[in-house]
Amino acid sequence: MMKPLSSQVRKIFHILHDLMPQATFFSQVINGGILGHYVATASLATGGYERFDSFAAVPPQNPTVFEYFRKALNRPATDTWVVAPSNGFNRIGESGNPYYGAGLGAGVILPKQLLSAFLPAGGKEYQHLLRDNYETPFYSPQLSGNEMDLDRLSEALRPSVADFAEHARSLASPDELSVYIAKRLMQQYAPSLLWITLHDIDVAHSGAFSLYIDSIRRSDRLCSEIWKEIQNHPEYADKTTLFIAPDFGRDADDTLGGNGFQHHRTGDTISRTTWMTILRPGIKQNAVVDRPVASTDLVPTLGAMYGFSPRFAQGKPLVEIL
Repeated sequence: MMKPLSSQVRKIFHILHDLMPQATFFSQVINGGILGHYVATASLATGGYERFDSFAAVPPQNPTVFEYFRKALNRPATDTWVVAPSNGFNRIGESGNPYYGAGLGAGVILPKQLLSAFLPAGGKEYQHLLRDNYETPFYSPQLSGNEMDLDRLSEALRPSVADFAEHARSLASPDELSVYIAKRLMQQYAPSLLWITLHDIDVAHSGAFSLYIDSIRRSDRLCSEIWKEIQNHPEYADKTTLFIAPDFGRDADDTLGGNGFQHHRTGDTISRTTWMTILRPGIKQNAVVDRPVASTDLVPTLGAMYGFSPRFAQGKPLVEIL
């Protein structure tokens, strides 16, 4: 069944015109959990709704997809990576579950933290890349976990961290910095599982609709660039699956207590309903699945595709793409 596209979806030109003709599109992905960016992204990564404070510097309690993948398939640490947009995501690579946890997670790269650490005093020309959180600008989490330090970054990315900082001068936003890092990881390690979280859209909390639209269009373009990088890479071309999914929506304009595009606090239907685009070899192309599915279905789907059992996950595999 085809469903009319909303005005927000029409802004994602590259996804609609470049990727959708090759993809299966799920039009109703429901988030039944807490609508905070870190906790919702952690829920996507575990397949179970996490219940911690979204601004707490804690790991997910359920095992992450990275741990399931590495433990079941005996994969090395260099085969799973997370590129996270905000320092608040530093614990997402590895859970607190006693059956998984320490030593089985993904390497987490926080481009803003690393760029800030390398900059000379001041670094004013980079300030547009260093804004960490639009919703609570004074939040500064304690960094601990498996985020990468400067020496490990230099070894992992090649060229040097100095070249990384120099390249950053030409970038317009933190998400462009994250995608640059992700491309370097693909070139250096060709990891089997790479998780990239884009965060520019959170500028909506500033209340500037024009900046919000610009960030949507930028994220849309970067998703297309990631797919092109995949298709141009000999280790990935024609044998890679790309999932594109927001963590949740935004408050409706007419919801009591909401503020339209600016926030996601009411828990109304609009703020909980989003979408997912999936590209992979052999997938049904230019197809729309209109049945409601859960955001927690991502990890069970990956488990069914790649042969691991996400035994603590709450979702179900998306049968339409298997």
